[in-house]
Amino acid sequence: MSIAFVMELTLVPLFLPTIKAEFDLSIRELAWFFNAYGIAVAVGVLIGGWLGDRFATIKVFALGVLCFALGSAFVALAESFQIIISARALQGFGGGVFSPLVPILLTRASPERPGRILILWGSVAGYAAALAPLLYGSVLAGFDWSFAFVTFAIISVAALAVVRGGDVPDEAPTKPTVCKDHVKVLRSPELRLLFGYIYCTYGAISFYLFYVPIRLAQSDVPVVSIGLALSIMWLTFSITSTFLRNLVDAPHVRSILTIAPAFIAVGFSLACYANTLAMWALASVLVGAGLACSNAPSTMLVLKFAPKGTSALSASFDISFARIGGVVTIFALTQSTTFLMVSGISTLSAIAILAAYQATKGLHQISAQKPELIKN
Repeated sequence: MSIAFVMELTLVPLFLPTIKAEFDLSIRELAWFFNAYGIAVAVGVLIGGWLGDRFATIKVFALGVLCFALGSAFVALAESFQIIISARALQGFGGGVFSPLVPILLTRASPERPGRILILWGSVAGYAAALAPLLYGSVLAGFDWSFAFVTFAIISVAALAVVRGGDVPDEAPTKPTVCKDHVKVLRSPELRLLFGYIYCTYGAISFYLFYVPIRLAQSDVPVVSIGLALSIMWLTFSITSTFLRNLVDAPHVRSILTIAPAFIAVGFSLACYANTLAMWALASVLVGAGLACSNAPSTMLVLKFAPKGTSALSASFDISFARIGGVVTIFALTQSTTFLMVSGISTLSAIAILAAYQATKGLHQISAQKPELIKN
């Protein structure tokens, strides 16, 4: 199911120029189309994370998948801007409900090496993400964009059938204490710093995904080339994630987290001034490497620092802060000058570096003496 969720993230930026023209949208309205999903995810993950700690995780997961499937189908059938925004919200809410439960189920399956299993999960999803825009741009470009949303719905239904018929580990639900749990999570200084890090890095990456297809389309770049630029980013993400699979559970996690924002800032700056395919490719490589170095390592630490009984809720905050970062950054920078865009992304990256350094300070000191403690 995470593959459909990730493919949605990678393919939708490719459709932005076409959807903008078909519905005659302004750049601000297009931002609403992109962000309606992100806002709904931010809300859905908080609800899904809390429900996942309180009720049968698999049932909550199935509820989210069903909403995601219905939302995807409604997007494909939408004939007006208002309907498509509502459908995107339903789709995002469903994705938000089930997405924080995926890493929970994975780390329960591999409690001794949580970082490694998350890296492997991310790399597999990343390879699917890398192939999706390239396949669409080169093979399926003749199909209407709604075909992709129908595909999301079909994959979701198939995943729902697999989950319902499978034997997935679960934990006994606990007594609802929603206010206390939220306070418990947000009182952790390490988690607050990590959430700030996630907000900044994902905000920068989200804006990159929104900005690149529009800029390339305005330069009359064909869809296949836009798909190639996005595929290079996601392929780099997958390759880098595979390389990091044996490092993320070790003391190297601090270095990995702190270098990620630098990759993202340099890559975005290069994209803003790119005028050749080679420059676009290098920008995509840098941003993809930054995403790999920030994604699974930060999630692994969020789950490590999560207070007992709040794993799903902490994971939901992880995704919620990521999506809110993307929404705010896109709205703030969409109509800005190139200089302000580069300055904004560079500022977010600098804040993320400081947050990563502080969040892992105590962990790094302990790890230097007992590396085996970096395990969940």
